[in-house]
Amino acid sequence: MAGPVLEMRSIVKTFPGVKALSDVTLTVRQGEVHAICGENGAGKSTLMKVLSGVHPYGSYEGDILFEGEVCQFRDIRASEQHGIVIIHQELALVPHLSIAENLFLGNEHARRGLINWRETLRHATELLRRVGLDEHPETRVADIGVGKQQLVEIAKALSKQVKLLILDEPTAALNDEDSDKLLDLILELKNQGITSIIISHKLNEIRKVADSVTIIRDGRSIETLDVKAPETTEERIIAGMVGRDLDHRFPERTPHQPEQGATPALEIRGWTVFHPVDQQRKVVDDVSLTVRRGEIVGIAGLMGAGRTELAMSVFGRTYGRYAGGTVLKDGTQIRTRTVAEAIGHGIAYVTEDRKHYGLNLIDTINRNISLTALHKVAKRGVVDEHEERQVAEGFRTSMNIKAPTVFEPVGRLSGGNQQKVVLSKWIFAGPDVLILDEPTRGIDVGAKYEIYTVIDQLAAQGKAVVFISSELPELLGMCDRIYTMAAGRLTGEVPRAEATQEVLMRHMTKDKEVTR
Repeated sequence: MAGPVLEMRSIVKTFPGVKALSDVTLTVRQGEVHAICGENGAGKSTLMKVLSGVHPYGSYEGDILFEGEVCQFRDIRASEQHGIVIIHQELALVPHLSIAENLFLGNEHARRGLINWRETLRHATELLRRVGLDEHPETRVADIGVGKQQLVEIAKALSKQVKLLILDEPTAALNDEDSDKLLDLILELKNQGITSIIISHKLNEIRKVADSVTIIRDGRSIETLDVKAPETTEERIIAGMVGRDLDHRFPERTPHQPEQGATPALEIRGWTVFHPVDQQRKVVDDVSLTVRRGEIVGIAGLMGAGRTELAMSVFGRTYGRYAGGTVLKDGTQIRTRTVAEAIGHGIAYVTEDRKHYGLNLIDTINRNISLTALHKVAKRGVVDEHEERQVAEGFRTSMNIKAPTVFEPVGRLSGGNQQKVVLSKWIFAGPDVLILDEPTRGIDVGAKYEIYTVIDQLAAQGKAVVFISSELPELLGMCDRIYTMAAGRLTGEVPRAEATQEVLMRHMTKDKEVTR
């Protein structure tokens, strides 16, 4: 067995009011893929930022040994000079520069202040070949998908003679095909002798690529397991992450039985939307669906199926060019031409991209929660800050938002706690219909269960819930009915009793509408 290439000993990191890491120890062997698991807020990303110099030496306690040498990294450049490169969940690429320019940004092939473009393009082509990316190096990063951008980040790391590659949630925003390609590349880099640390909530991916897994909980390292050992099951890893056995991934729920002849809370008829740029292409094509009060209705589909486009276009026509269709609320036709109109009719939309569209990251928890219904905490047009704080404190308690105070900037919260703030914001608005788009993306299993419980409680209160997800198990575990989409059209409607992953996938890969 290879010896350790990295040792982090008794790492302690404190932020104002919060001890993020407490006596964490991590050992990574030469040439292995080492996974780190833990709930949101457990300290995984903080530990990697300590290792990579984002949190410099002197801002934490403990020791870092790399290749047997004690290291005191003052910044990222210092760690990169030792061959340690981190790829953050939010990719650090400049979208309007070319792939080649991004690969060597800050590390240009230059002499006497002049860039050697021939050498730059030659080296870029070689790096792209190593990561299996068939793109011209002069292609703009903005013109390639997220999956290819991840490969550019890895190529950039290879250009820095990487010895230890750290990937923070590398597949969180990728579809299944791109995820598989990325995981295969990690295994190929392992064959080339490159050690990797991967932070991921996706336990099936960890089982595919990792040799060892270290579990971190509440800022402490709990244990390190051999992934290939028979006793290292998903249940064992989950129990270590949450501190208890998670017997049920989903809350116990009695399937909703609609009253005979009950009017749907939300009905969409013949909804059609064209692409915002390519206005000859339909992204939503004649979609009709219903959701009743107390019901959780799922929408399943592969990437590009049109699920998000449907949700955004219904909610204030915030995507594409509307071409036709009607929306009915409790049997009455309504207009949702703007976000304000949609909110006024009791419709809420939890976006799939909370950081860009769901939250103001530089503002506080209490301000974010009150945004959708300021009139509830205002008197004569002036916000009552005491009332606003009381509302936020109520949600902080009921939603179990882990933060020192409601005045904490949302950008400092973990992904799971950010998502709870988004849900709190819309619950405070008092909607009758909630459209949830990938509500558990990038969230660990413990936080997922808490989100599932909130969704279940909303349905029990008589809310109508539309649940969009790329994870078929959670649709099967949470929904009363599931619609499937492909190429902008509905291709099926499956009741809970008949739904399996195989049945859903069969409908998701059809190209024309079918009946149940």
